[in-house]
Parts: sequence; C-alpha cells; structure tokens
Amino acid sequence: MSTERINPPDLSPPTGFSHAVLATGSRVVFLAGQTALDSDGKVVGETLPEQFERALTNLLTALAAAGGTPADLARVTVYATDVAAYRAHVAELGRVWGRLAGRTYPAMAVVEVVRLWDEQAMVELDGFAVLP
Repeated sequence: MSTERINPPDLSPPTGFSHAVLATGSRVVFLAGQTALDSDGKVVGETLPEQFERALTNLLTALAAAGGTPADLARVTVYATDVAAYRAHVAELGRVWGRLAGRTYPAMAVVEVVRLWDEQAMVELDGFAVLP
C-alpha cells in the first residue's frame, strides 16, 4: 500500500489532518464508530480528552485486528457533542493523537452532533484504512 498526503498550497495549512490522502492498495478496512467504551461496554472517562483517548485506542485496536497500522488510515471522522469543547482541548487531543497514532494524519473532519448512541459519550471516531 502507498499513501500520499496532499496539502495544496492554495488551501490553509492543515493542523492535525491532511486535506486529501491518495491511497492505493488491495484491501480497504471500514472502521465502525468507536466511543470510550471499555471491554464491559461502559463509557469510561469523565473528560473529553479521556474519552477521546479511549475512543482512539478502540479505533486503533480494531484497525490492528484487521492487520493495519495508524499510518494506513486514509479517513477519520470525529463526531463531538460539543465542538467548542473539542476546540478548547485541541492541543491536548493532538498530543493524544501523536502519542497513539503518530504524525501521519489522515483526511479528517470534526462534526458536532446532538448526541451519540451512548448518552454519556462525548466523542466518537470512525474511518477507513487502505492496507497492502
């Protein structure tokens, strides 16, 4: 598999995402939305950064089980119940992403939603990856 991060100079410089990812490979992994559920199905984490870390860990666990790595992620969508809170914690969330997934960013979007499936959940991540 190969991926090429595309960030045209005519667009604002990306911070924590890539504007486009050109991916070629033979397998695509579609990753279901992951919240901060533990192995017992309970939402863990009292703060947005804590829940983001668990949700990202869950997403990367599913990806690894399919044979992928964070560098294989082509697209991630973040659903947040409070975008203002997300923006307020963006530096900390970026550090969490860097520690768990590295500095190779997929194409990303953050979308505010009224609520998530689990009422206690503040954030959910889904995406897809392209594997060799």
